[in-house]
Amino acid sequence: MDTAVDVLVALYLAVVVASIVIWVIMRWSHGEHIRPGLAYERAEALLRDVLTDAEYRQVGTYGYLDVRSPSHPARTYRVPHGPGRVAVHEGNMEVEQLCVAPVVWLPPGDIVLAHKLMIEGNEQEYLRRANHIRRLVPVKVSSGRTGA
Repeated sequence: MDTAVDVLVALYLAVVVASIVIWVIMRWSHGEHIRPGLAYERAEALLRDVLTDAEYRQVGTYGYLDVRSPSHPARTYRVPHGPGRVAVHEGNMEVEQLCVAPVVWLPPGDIVLAHKLMIEGNEQEYLRRANHIRRLVPVKVSSGRTGA
């Protein structure tokens, strides 16, 4: 009698495990484990909520956000909406580029916000963590500069 019960329990467990494995495989095969579109949508919604209207228009129109330095009145950080280095402008010169990147993938909107919040929240720590590439290049001042 115990043997029959053991066989039924083993059979039941095998069916449960097989069902779970099939369910996981089906989800993975239909792409439900990764929803990059949803990540992009949420990042853009957060970007829209945090930025001013002028800042958000600048990102949409020019592909970057200008963030004013809290400690250097003549300095602006030009943060790209997408891959790229942050350009540091002082007056009408690009004086350096900064390489500061997340260690895991993030949607572009989240990266823009991370730069903005780090610069405004603790500029010295932001600069300490960045790799600096010195440059002296004249830049055109576009009408997209918000000064925010």
